[in-house]
Amino acid sequence: MLDENLPTFFFRHSANNPLLNILYFTQNGSEPAAEYSLQKINPDLPQSKNKYAIALGDAGIQDVIFGEVTIEPEFQQPTLSAAEIRQQNGVPPPPVPMIPDGFTIQLYNPEQKVAVKGEKSTWTGKESWEFEMPQQSFRMPSVSKVDRAQTNPVASVLTPKIMFKWKRDSKFSKDMTCYMTGTSVGGRKSKDPDITIALYKHGREPTVTVYEPNLQRVDIEDRKGLEVVLLLGAEVIREIYLFPNRDSFNIVGAPSRRKNSRPTPTPAPASTSPTNIHMMSGAMGNVPPATSTSPITQQPTPPNEARLEAEAKRMQAMKQQEEREREKRDRAEQKRIKRMLEDEERERQRRDAEVAKETERLRKQFGMEGQDFGPKPTLPPRSNVAGPSVSLQPPPIPPPRPLSAGPRPHANSGGGGFGNWFHGLGTSPGMPMMQGGLGYGYGNQPQTGQGRRRGGSADSGKVQKKKSTFF
Repeated sequence: MLDENLPTFFFRHSANNPLLNILYFTQNGSEPAAEYSLQKINPDLPQSKNKYAIALGDAGIQDVIFGEVTIEPEFQQPTLSAAEIRQQNGVPPPPVPMIPDGFTIQLYNPEQKVAVKGEKSTWTGKESWEFEMPQQSFRMPSVSKVDRAQTNPVASVLTPKIMFKWKRDSKFSKDMTCYMTGTSVGGRKSKDPDITIALYKHGREPTVTVYEPNLQRVDIEDRKGLEVVLLLGAEVIREIYLFPNRDSFNIVGAPSRRKNSRPTPTPAPASTSPTNIHMMSGAMGNVPPATSTSPITQQPTPPNEARLEAEAKRMQAMKQQEEREREKRDRAEQKRIKRMLEDEERERQRRDAEVAKETERLRKQFGMEGQDFGPKPTLPPRSNVAGPSVSLQPPPIPPPRPLSAGPRPHANSGGGGFGNWFHGLGTSPGMPMMQGGLGYGYGNQPQTGQGRRRGGSADSGKVQKKKSTFF
């Protein structure tokens, strides 16, 4: 099984009827339930000679047919060599059936024919089978007689159709994959990238898995018809093309051959007794039933009331089983929560006991002295003035500045502006302005003959040393 969550059909042989196969359906891991039945034509009937017929019907009511396939092969006289002609003693060999390139699936309610065409690649040797299904299959409900008289949308040429293809995985593989390849309107085809729709796996129980995530991209009104075509087409391709049987066309002793293949001589078919037993409706026409002498009999279909009652009992038993399991799970969950709360309570009590024990040990070791810190200190009352507190004391008086740091008056002589800044610096009142800059040379020694003030007195020639602020 590809995935238990995907819709999957199992092909299983019926234990009571070798001509009947039951298709069991499962999805999301559910128990397989009978959904369809594959009925093959009885080879003992005279109408079934040289024909292949199979129908897909309901599993409970096998008289309800959803679709069927009937294939009548073409017969060709084989070409024999001279040695084979001598071996036959001049008797012409019987004709050999040739497997056709395609077949037609007949659907009912509404009636529709789906043609499946086979094709084989010359390069890879892979085989594929193409078919088309219309997007609209049902007529719109209307009370108008004009609308009722219109043609069926299935038979209309302008109805858009979706193209599908069953493709073999490899030349020697027994598995197939169905893809949606594009659309077709009025014979004009538009190819699209292949989208996986279904997968066929061969084995002891062949399975058809519908790839449900991609079905949303398939714009088809008749989803049930698409399902029938996929199941019936996969079974016909398996029996006729992948694993052809020499008695697929009810020809005893005559092997089936593909077209354009070299046939081999076969003995004449043996005669069969015209036994008329149960035959599916629609494959060869309605044949009146008669008493059967064959030991193989078909099981009678149970009435609807009995089936409904059995189904109701089964659903009731399933519901009771689910309720018991749910109650069991609830009780287990309650017990788990109760145990968890008890564990938390025990852990809390253990921690409290450890804290009390450690506290008692510290009290015995260090005692209780020094634990009383006395009364709280009294704080001065707060001011009632809102906002930041305002100090009423006068600001402190700064210390007097030295004379050398006082303001620097401008000299009387010389031009204004920045000339005095470069030619006379830091003179106090009464201090003579030196001509040519400061009256000090290297080593702070006064220079003689350079500190004369213009138009000054005789005592103005003395130079006073500048008082330093730091030294």
